[in-house]
Order: sequence, then C-alpha cells, then structure tokens
Amino acid sequence: MRNIVIACGGTGGHLTPGIALAQSLEEKGYPCWLFISQKSVDTRLSSKYPKLSFEPMPGAPLVKSPLGLFRFCKGFVTSFLRSQAFYRKVGADALVGFGGFSTFGPAMAAHSKGIPVFVHEANRAVGKAVRFLARSSTRVYLPEGIKINGISPEVVRSMGYPLRQEFRRLPRERARKLLGIPLRDRLLVILGGSQGASSLNNWVKANLAFLAAEGISTYCLTGMNKESTGVVQLNGPGGQTVTSRFVSFTDEMNVLLSAADLVISRAGAGAIAEIVRCRVPSLLVPYPHAADNHQFLNANFLEGKGGAIVCEEKDIQNSMLDEVIEVMFNEEFRAILRRNLYSLDDGESAVRMVGDITQYLKEQPANDALQQGSLRVIS
Repeated sequence: MRNIVIACGGTGGHLTPGIALAQSLEEKGYPCWLFISQKSVDTRLSSKYPKLSFEPMPGAPLVKSPLGLFRFCKGFVTSFLRSQAFYRKVGADALVGFGGFSTFGPAMAAHSKGIPVFVHEANRAVGKAVRFLARSSTRVYLPEGIKINGISPEVVRSMGYPLRQEFRRLPRERARKLLGIPLRDRLLVILGGSQGASSLNNWVKANLAFLAAEGISTYCLTGMNKESTGVVQLNGPGGQTVTSRFVSFTDEMNVLLSAADLVISRAGAGAIAEIVRCRVPSLLVPYPHAADNHQFLNANFLEGKGGAIVCEEKDIQNSMLDEVIEVMFNEEFRAILRRNLYSLDDGESAVRMVGDITQYLKEQPANDALQQGSLRVIS
C-alpha cells in the first residue's frame, strides 16, 4: 500500500481539507501523515483527531520586509530538509499540498526526490504557492472554471473543497434541539471569529436592539480570545423575549449552520463549502484585504449561481441591516436559495480526490522503502 504525505497547515482553511482527505485515504487503507504548521490553530484542531498522524513543520508566510523574508527563507530551508528526511523515513510515494507556506517547502523537497506532487487550490484566485508549484506537479486541483496559464489541461482536475466526514447537514429540528434554541425563533448566525471578521462582531453589537425589535435572535461566533462571551436577552415584538448568544468557538459548525435561518459570514472557500453543504442562505461579506481579493471572487461566484447575497465591507453600516430583515422575512426567497445550494453541492470531493490520486499511483512503480533505508511496519 502506498504512503502519502499531506501538507495542509497554517490556517483552518488549509488544514480541514487535509484532514478530510486523510480520513478518506485511511478509510481506503492508505497510510498517510499530515504536515501542519506550529501555529496554535493547527495544534488545537489536530488534537481532535487522535487517530491521524500529524507532523508539525516550521514555516512562515512570505511577507515583503527584511524580517519577513528572513523568516520565510529560514522556514523554507528547515521544512525542505526535514521533509526530505521524513520522506526517506516513511518511504513516501506522494505529496498532496493544499497551498500556503506550509506546502511550499515539502513540495519542493518532494520534487527533489522524484516524488509525485498533487496540489489543490480552494479559492477562485490561485495562490502564490500553487501557481509556482503547478508547473511541475502531477495533478492540479482547481475550482470549477478556473485555469492557470501555461498548465496543461491534462494535469488539471476540477475539484471542490473536501469536507471532513463528520460535517453533515442535520434536520433543522434536531440542530435546534442540540443547541437549545426554540424552533419558533428566527435565528441569524454570525461567523465573526474568522480572520479579519471583528467588524462583523461590532456590527452585531451595534444592531442587537434593532434585530430584537424585529424578533430576530442571533448566535455570534466571536473568535478565540477576541470578544467577551455570554447571553443577552431583550424585549421583542409582543413582549416576547429575544435571546442573543455570543460564543467564542464551536466544534460543531454543521449543527450551528443547520439550525440557522440566515448566516452572515466572510467568504473563504471553507466557509462557503460548509454553507453550501448545510444549504443555509447567507449574506457574504468578503474580507477586503484577502490576498488577490480571493474572497470577493468566491462570494461573487456563489451569488452568480443564486446561492448567496454579497454585501461589501464598505456597505455594512448602511445596508446590511435592511438586507438581513428583508431576507429573514422572505420565506420564498430563502427556499429558492436553499434549492440552488443543493444543486451546487458537488458531493464528496475528498473521495474523488482519493480516487484520482490512488489511480495514478497504481499506474506508477512504488518507491522502494528498503532502498531508502527505512521500512514501515503496519500492525
């Protein structure tokens, strides 16, 4: 059986699809290891998967300053050398990278040893690492309709964002019961805990009374160590009590999204994939400082497919409250959005990636681990 290494750390958006791929590979009997960064977000998430094998790797993003360049080069050289040694140790047959700084060193080390490299880009603006690595990669997985100049169509595969096996849409009634939220509540979920999303937290706090006056409950993910948490109860229409919850983090995002009537979120590829899977109407607020404006491109694509509404950062204060109220009380429009989201769900991307990767490896001669000085015994 072939041994596969996955480079996927640095952010949750890079790590979670790597975990999803590892789950599907291990299920098929393929041993795999995940190279992750030394950041706390990777350490916390990887601890939830004790059956998977994680290897922290040094590395730093490319920042155009003397100190930033030094840190990037130091991280690259160290991860390159450590990756080479690790490949020899386990007899690696393939490297799968999900972009970002955590992929660059391991992918270059794999190229140096003649190990096939498979790279995946989740966003609709291809990142620097994937653009650089694509020209010498065995496979390049890209979102629907995205191309890279100079890359042969023979190596490109259209591929969605792999979601972890446990991420499943739940019936609304069950999700509400798990969260302790009454079925009658109109629930607005705000994902304010992602990178650069403090403005969403601020918007909720500034508009809490207005939302309550319309009978709209909120559930705001504020982010780890960013905001205070707690419960706020305000008077709503007809004297009813409207409850708003502020929570720092959740490990059950599928439950929260399945319970929502409407979601406000940034527009990273991972967030959008989860929104699509749970078929929840959304207002997407692209992070304006995202690299290559990829969040705006992601959000625009989903809106063009009839699956979301885009509200730019500059319009949050002037128009987002009106948009929320209009969508929340338009049952027919939300039903249309849900139907469109159902048609956009491309199924199990991780399973399709595994099928493509393993089919390629079956057609290639295996690396001889004994010649590389290592033998892995699997009990």
